[in-house]
Amino acid sequence: MKAPETWDPPKIDPEIVLKYDRPGPRYTSYPTAPHFHERFTCEDRIRAIRRSNEIAPPAPLSLYFHIPFCSSLCRFCGCSVHRTKDRGISESYVDALLAELSSLGNLLGKGRKLEQLHWGGGTPTFIPAGLLGKLHDAVFDSFETGASPEIGIELDPRELGESHFEFLERSRFNRFSIGIQDFDPRVQEAVHRAQDEKATVSVFERLRKLDRASLSVDLMYGLPLQTARSFSSTIGKVIGMAPDRVAVFNFAYIPEQLPHQRTIDAGLLPSPAEKLEILGMVIGELTSAGYVCIGMDHFARPGDELAAALKEGTLHRNFQGYTTKGGCDLFGVGATSISQFSNVYSQNIKDAPRYIEAAVSGRSTVMRGIELTGEDLLRRDVINGLMCRSEVRKNEIEEKHGIEFDMFFKNELENLAPMEKDGLVSLSRYKLEVKPLGRLLVRNIAMVFDAYLNRAGCKASFSRTV
Repeated sequence: MKAPETWDPPKIDPEIVLKYDRPGPRYTSYPTAPHFHERFTCEDRIRAIRRSNEIAPPAPLSLYFHIPFCSSLCRFCGCSVHRTKDRGISESYVDALLAELSSLGNLLGKGRKLEQLHWGGGTPTFIPAGLLGKLHDAVFDSFETGASPEIGIELDPRELGESHFEFLERSRFNRFSIGIQDFDPRVQEAVHRAQDEKATVSVFERLRKLDRASLSVDLMYGLPLQTARSFSSTIGKVIGMAPDRVAVFNFAYIPEQLPHQRTIDAGLLPSPAEKLEILGMVIGELTSAGYVCIGMDHFARPGDELAAALKEGTLHRNFQGYTTKGGCDLFGVGATSISQFSNVYSQNIKDAPRYIEAAVSGRSTVMRGIELTGEDLLRRDVINGLMCRSEVRKNEIEEKHGIEFDMFFKNELENLAPMEKDGLVSLSRYKLEVKPLGRLLVRNIAMVFDAYLNRAGCKASFSRTV
């Protein structure tokens, strides 16, 4: 059977792509995080959890644990991290996670099975192995799992001791995400991330020996001193490692929002045209090696669950990126983590010491959030369709939300006309389809439907779309 068009790699037209280069959200949520507010309280979150418990059958659970600590800070980093050399903070942080987990477990209704667990950071293995084991066991003592749960962890090869390997070998983790970014020593020096290539490959190969392991690699393009030729070397080495998934993120250079990025010499960054050349090389080499383009920055082997979800139209997107677990209620545990369930988003306190103090003392860890309106839910469905399935079927939106699509989105459809002329989208009576070239600019297409971007007072900073 012929693969759907969304499997085809896009053919890049530099003139058209660069025409749309502007800042924009990555749409891991809608509304996006800058529009969360502190009027949303712990009481709002509790009410929303109780509403979610009343749904029959109950939605399965996805848990995300944010472990924000890093012993050194990479200059490209856009994550919420707490830089420290003091590993003594680990015990109090794990105590805080256990306290929040217990509180969450008491709120959630019975019969809700854990289908997805992910530990991210920061650097999860900043925490000593014994404490990670304590947290791991508490999760599975607290929740019954589904038949085939996805249990993942992000790993920095530089922070994996023998005790960590022993923990991973006896744990239930079955997905491992390995941070690499770039093997080029010059680029590593420019971004303050020295990482030995042989040691990284050794870690990868040791994890591969775990029968249950699915391995992914995280790379980044647009870093200082990168060129298409130099980064091609890294891509070739990664292809040789044969991971199941590859994520190639666009470096978000926003020094006005992330002060540590000011240590990067902006003159060493590739131009938008050079970044586009790098991206074209990445797409060409990975697809030639048999990987499927999943979304704007993800690739997977044809037999991987992500590729299957893309083909079947069941791919979803949340704060963890692209996922096959779209039917889950997502609960974030830990500093700055975000939950998505019912019709709300809820975010925890960002500062790690303040989060610890609140959690262990039994106080609310909620910092802000938002309760979605009917229109928010409508627009979220449209944006998710664009981001995950490369199409929006008008009749499905109309039936679910009780609108006439062309009338409700009259202005948006008019604003898409130039994009249709440029070959990014196709508009018909029945659906809105994202064309292969448009998938590179799907953020721009989604922005057309974002009612928050042009509101008065919106001062959010976003990375550029190219």
